[in-house]
Amino acid sequence: MKIEDYTINVSEPIREALKRLNLVKSRSMTLFVVDDNGVMVGTLTDGDVRRALIAGHEVNSPVGNAMHRDFSYLSSLSQAYELKRMRQRGILLVPVLDAAHHILDVIDLTRAKAALPVDAVLMAGGKGERLRPLTLTTPKPLLKIGSKPIIDLNIDALAKYGVKDFSVTVNYLKEQLTEHFSVPTEAGANVNCVAETQFFGTIGSLTLVPDFHNDTILVMNSDLLTDIDYEDFYLHFMQNGAMMSAAAVPYTISVPYGIFDIDGRNILGVEEKPVYNMYANAGIYLIRREALRYIPEGRVFNATDLIQALVADNQSVIRYPLTGLWIDIGTPDEYRKAQDLAKHL
Repeated sequence: MKIEDYTINVSEPIREALKRLNLVKSRSMTLFVVDDNGVMVGTLTDGDVRRALIAGHEVNSPVGNAMHRDFSYLSSLSQAYELKRMRQRGILLVPVLDAAHHILDVIDLTRAKAALPVDAVLMAGGKGERLRPLTLTTPKPLLKIGSKPIIDLNIDALAKYGVKDFSVTVNYLKEQLTEHFSVPTEAGANVNCVAETQFFGTIGSLTLVPDFHNDTILVMNSDLLTDIDYEDFYLHFMQNGAMMSAAAVPYTISVPYGIFDIDGRNILGVEEKPVYNMYANAGIYLIRREALRYIPEGRVFNATDLIQALVADNQSVIRYPLTGLWIDIGTPDEYRKAQDLAKHL
């Protein structure tokens, strides 16, 4: 819906507001009340109308007599934490206002989980050699999990968190991916395919993306099956003021033997059947736009290289613990596991 579909003039009769409320295509039946200059002055729900009628106002009375004047709003999409608080308070239709209180955007939290101000870059150029023969004629991101290609599942998930702008870096069988995204996605996302001239590693192709709309960039492998909470990931990143955050999955190694603690030939002790708890790289990252200057142009450069470059320059790089679903679909066994899980999701 357009912004105008959510607004009504303060001088319109309540009768007209009732008609308009019935047309609002959101479970949160709310209209934003504006004056003749387009300045937002209140909100109106069917509950406000009922209360006004009970108080003695007529259906031909102006909307201004029924509207709620103390309303919540955002002044920018970067206020992701405040938006989360509004959702928790049950506010599901949120206006974004400029300094003069003109409506710039409307966030419908009945349709989206959040409105994250990030650009997403999905890496889709790999050959998927461990999945052959499935990937001999089909790029791995287009292999289906259930009824949808893997990459579409990730785009749909990000779109539910309000991400609108996507770049997909393509290389192997790139024509198929370019054709796939030549039609609009079900999520209504803007997807731009960026073709590599050679293999640039897991993050080197960011230098080929022509432009970014936001100061935060989410980079991920396109062949993951995950239920990561992208809002929590973003808020954790912003609250820690980091230059880069890497999602990390718990990884445990149990050694079925007694392990010697040694110094040269000397045994200092024995640890019986130790268990080592570590974190593995999940292939999902948040980086600040300014971190792009650390990525060289025209050569292979991996996400791990970027981490090392940032750490060497005393920039903050943090981990975000991913404790939910995460499958790296790189082998036939992992692909079958993802297929089985998809039946229950």
